[in-house]
Amino acid sequence: MGLPLWSLLSPGAALALLSLEVCLGSSSHSLRFFYTGVYDPNRELPHFGAVGYVNDHLFVHYDISTRKALPRVPWAEAVEKEDALYWEKNAENFRNAELRFRGSLVRLQLRYNQSGGFHTLQRMFGCELSEDGSRRGHYQCAYDGRDFVSFDKETLTWTAAEVAAQFTKTKRDANIAYSQYWKRYLEEECISWLQKHLDYGKKTLLRTEPPTVKVTRQAGYDALETLTCRAHGFYPKEINATWRKDGEPWEQDTFRGGIAPNPDQTYHTWLSIKIDPKDRDHYQCHVQHASLPEPAIFAWEEPASMWLIVGASLGSMTAVLLLAGVLLYVRKWHKGYSTTSTSERGCNISTRA
Repeated sequence: MGLPLWSLLSPGAALALLSLEVCLGSSSHSLRFFYTGVYDPNRELPHFGAVGYVNDHLFVHYDISTRKALPRVPWAEAVEKEDALYWEKNAENFRNAELRFRGSLVRLQLRYNQSGGFHTLQRMFGCELSEDGSRRGHYQCAYDGRDFVSFDKETLTWTAAEVAAQFTKTKRDANIAYSQYWKRYLEEECISWLQKHLDYGKKTLLRTEPPTVKVTRQAGYDALETLTCRAHGFYPKEINATWRKDGEPWEQDTFRGGIAPNPDQTYHTWLSIKIDPKDRDHYQCHVQHASLPEPAIFAWEEPASMWLIVGASLGSMTAVLLLAGVLLYVRKWHKGYSTTSTSERGCNISTRA
């Protein structure tokens, strides 16, 4: 299992990593923690940071100044009802990891025969729960942005990605209790807490918002044109969008964009295809999402004629002006009637006097 070159120097960097993952098919949920240590020759001590995510929502981070674990979303505070010491336990885990990372950064420079410069040590671990009930767990480490070691919980073995990591692999393979702890955590404890967090934050984490989809076209310099299907404002992020030609899946000449976040915590994505303009009516964008009761199909539509748009606008303006004229006439008529009535009443009173 390869480790992506993730950077965890800030919560925003971790969110960027999560948002770039392209997930297709059924919805899944995850609980993941990211630890990062940075050796800076200009600092007395290496920097350390830790964050935790449920799905793509940052719910806890380690405050290096106070050395406390702090909740980052309102629903995360509900965990105290389940475990009053939850945040202190996380803070203790972060503090212990901070000490280990500082020592490891020094030892790894010796192992790689390095002197000076910036160096990073990163760890990512967590679990995933799919809609069909299947479970996955992972634990991976990287040094200076490259794979270092990873854990296979099925075989209780560690994989060294580089020669320099062989010592760590041998040491961990020999520590059966350590490997059994991580297997138990990834398969049981992590999944249990993931389910609890999903319940605490269900209004946010389990909501569904359907995508707004539009197909546009752009003529090219050659004889071909490009159709682009854009899906916007959907949640959760798992979406399956494909091009179909005459109802059959069509991947030829298809380009895809990643699933990216919007400011309102929804997502957007796109896919395009190059086609012969004569075959335009044969292509549709096929979209599957948890918010849709069944797959939706979208095709390019000819925009309304400019004369129709102008005519509709003029028709609306005429209707508004006509209504305004009627109201003005009624108002003047009513004012005149009121004045006449008052004069008559005044004349009658004078006659009686």
